Amino acid sequence: MPSHRYCQLDVFTRQPGGGNPLGVVIAADDWSAEAMQRFAAWTGLVETTFLLRPSTPDADYRVRIFTPQREIAFAGHPSIGSAHAVLEAGIARPRAGLLVQESLAGLLPIRVEGGGDTRRLSVQSPRSRVLARGLDGQDVLREVLAGIELGALAPAFVEGGRRWWLAEFADEASLRAWQPGHAAIAEVARTSDSLGLCAFARSESAEHDLCVRAFPAGVGIVEDPASGAANGLIGAYIAEAEPDGALAGGYTVSQGREIGHDAHIVVRIDSDGAVWVGGQTLTIVDSVTRWPSESLGARD
Repeated sequence: MPSHRYCQLDVFTRQPGGGNPLGVVIAADDWSAEAMQRFAAWTGLVETTFLLRPSTPDADYRVRIFTPQREIAFAGHPSIGSAHAVLEAGIARPRAGLLVQESLAGLLPIRVEGGGDTRRLSVQSPRSRVLARGLDGQDVLREVLAGIELGALAPAFVEGGRRWWLAEFADEASLRAWQPGHAAIAEVARTSDSLGLCAFARSESAEHDLCVRAFPAGVGIVEDPASGAANGLIGAYIAEAEPDGALAGGYTVSQGREIGHDAHIVVRIDSDGAVWVGGQTLTIVDSVTRWPSESLGARD
């Protein structure tokens, strides 16, 4: 059987078990798309990525991202984790503090700050746009949020790499205590062709500025412990709606405590509106695959 280096990472965390798990297969150029999909289904992780040689000299490496069900163009924590694996494996070094990742979403810069276990990687989120605001005509979403005191920003349907409904709660305590109707969120995801609902609340804690909970029912996940793409959309929405607000230049996020995690995410917003989502990544498993050769095919 052919063997490939395989790492399992914990993304957006400062301690093992706090973040979002990710599997990464290194030097997977000889894997077919079918083999990648089979392996991603076997790992059972939210996402598994496969590192490949870039197809353009403008990129340092290429990544393909698979959920257990399908390939996707972009996601935040797989981008951060893949860049971590690239650095750990010595595949590329940052130039002027940046790596350039090639994916189905195009070329995305990854900012590299520091080193070792405290190294922070940040991905520049794809540019976003607000597709809809408010609850008018959104009967199912109104049902999901029934009885909730909402915050300063109206619920919004935002697209940028992924599509999410965003809703601000009035306070952190009510968001953390919320027991949402997951079937209704799945219906929201289905009817809007989105991942689902991401809720956030401003915090008075000294540890973080925002509390976030994400419910990506559109890909069969009840609740996500750390959501890079969703946090990028929240950052873009806040920057656009409150350009002079306290959070317009960036902030820190707590996510996942309600499901036994403790992710720490840093959002930075440049003066031109570019949103960077980052955090620390830890290598938990560093091993090799033993994957049946018949599951491999010609390179796509």
